[in-house]
Amino acid sequence: MNPIKRSIPIVLHLLVFVLLFYSCNKATKNNRDHLVFRYNEHKNIGSLDPAFAKDNADIWAVNQLFNGLVQMNDSLLVKPSIAKDWSISEDGLTYTFVLRNDVFFHKHELFKKDSTRQVTAYDFEYSFNRVLDPKIASSGRWVFNKVAGFEAENDSIFRIELKQPFPAFLGLLTMKYCSVVPKEITEYYGSDFRSNPIGTGPFTFKRWEENVKLVFRKNKNYFETDKTGVKLPYLEAVSITFLPDKQSEFMQFIQGNLDFLNSLDASYQDEIITTKGELRDKYTSTVDLIRSPYLNTEYLAFFMESNLNEIQSKQLREAVNYGFDRQKMMTYLRNGIGIPATGGFIPKGLPGYQSTIGYNYQPEKAKQLIADYKAETGNSNPEITITTTSNYLNFCEYIQRELTKTGLKVNVDVIPASTLKEGKANGKLNVFRASWVADYPDAQNYLSLFYSENFAPNGPNYTHFSNKQFDEWYRQTFFETDVNNRIELYKKMDSIVLKNAPVVPLYYDEVIRFTQKNISGLGSNPINMLELKQVKKNIKAL
Repeated sequence: MNPIKRSIPIVLHLLVFVLLFYSCNKATKNNRDHLVFRYNEHKNIGSLDPAFAKDNADIWAVNQLFNGLVQMNDSLLVKPSIAKDWSISEDGLTYTFVLRNDVFFHKHELFKKDSTRQVTAYDFEYSFNRVLDPKIASSGRWVFNKVAGFEAENDSIFRIELKQPFPAFLGLLTMKYCSVVPKEITEYYGSDFRSNPIGTGPFTFKRWEENVKLVFRKNKNYFETDKTGVKLPYLEAVSITFLPDKQSEFMQFIQGNLDFLNSLDASYQDEIITTKGELRDKYTSTVDLIRSPYLNTEYLAFFMESNLNEIQSKQLREAVNYGFDRQKMMTYLRNGIGIPATGGFIPKGLPGYQSTIGYNYQPEKAKQLIADYKAETGNSNPEITITTTSNYLNFCEYIQRELTKTGLKVNVDVIPASTLKEGKANGKLNVFRASWVADYPDAQNYLSLFYSENFAPNGPNYTHFSNKQFDEWYRQTFFETDVNNRIELYKKMDSIVLKNAPVVPLYYDEVIRFTQKNISGLGSNPINMLELKQVKKNIKAL
């Protein structure tokens, strides 16, 4: 047989093998590329150092890179993280944590052997002291205000002593400020650790081109697994872009270039959802909508030490609460996103929330209260001015129109956010719009706004509300270790606030998230934390 003819089948077989090998490699690479979770941040992330994880954008990114002793699940229950177990002394002052022995820092050449090392209790001792160090100037120092001291007993035992009992302390420890960092790396980089982060989280830092793109890669040595024992995370990478324009972000999402959208801007809200807060039909086949309560109460506040008779009048404050339709306001101004605040100041989603202790829409009762005020004071033209920022002008104008029908004259004054912040802190504003997002997920955080020893500017009591019974119960909550008893105290305190009406709750916010149909496992939670370690991205046919 001709040797040339004999060689043709061999060449063909080799060619087929090479093509198959190339195709498999290409498919594998494409699969990895398609396991990248993509989302956008409107402003640049300030730092990837957990000691400065103050803003939501920073917290979300830091949460992918770092872990603490404990973590919060979507139901706001504190669960183990690097600490596998803990105990609390009977007096509520001593917290003892037992650490896992299988948690390692992300790889870095400074670790020398194996380019990594195990996390120990001494790392937490260093990390907490670093947050408290005045030279670091961490925005999270306040987390340790009630801490008397802490120390590592050995590699696996870490102990914290409190100055006084504080039942919500475990919730504070879930904050990203309390993440563990390696001493040798932070001291090597100094302030540049912000852009050279080394943690223990489900993803590792890869690349950051500020204001353009930030990339994390899968941590193949991550210690957590799913319920079936499969190692987390499922994703290969996370890619964050920084488009400042929300309309552009929306278009990128609709075109499939982003996997996740975490906002509802006025520029596109009518395009994607109905006035009932539901997805429009044109998007139901390609987009999923996730809604859940968010620990944020939007409200109007009265400065209770104002010298204006209108502000001092409980009748008038109640009239404002009764005088506008919250449900209608949410339907037409927020496309049904948000829960009308007909309960207390504690928002839906937190233990202590009560749905019926607040004010519903009763226009005739509001008119009568205004008429009674006029008759009793001789003031035939009562008047108040609501101070707000431009972002909330539409809400205040709606309330203005509705309250005018009751016989109360309402003015709306729009000022810059910085001016409003200074004015409410120093008692310069008689009525102002405000919001309170939980620092930590406990109702005590919301009720702190009405404790008389927290008067602004030294605390968050911007209304200067004062009530002896409220104060007594508030102090009692610090020593009440029974969860159910503490919740009952919260309910009674919230009822006192609503009865005296120093505030006008407007609505409890909601987390609203849009994802592509091939994204699963994202979920939602009342603190609006972005958890990506259990997210799956189903690969469509390539």
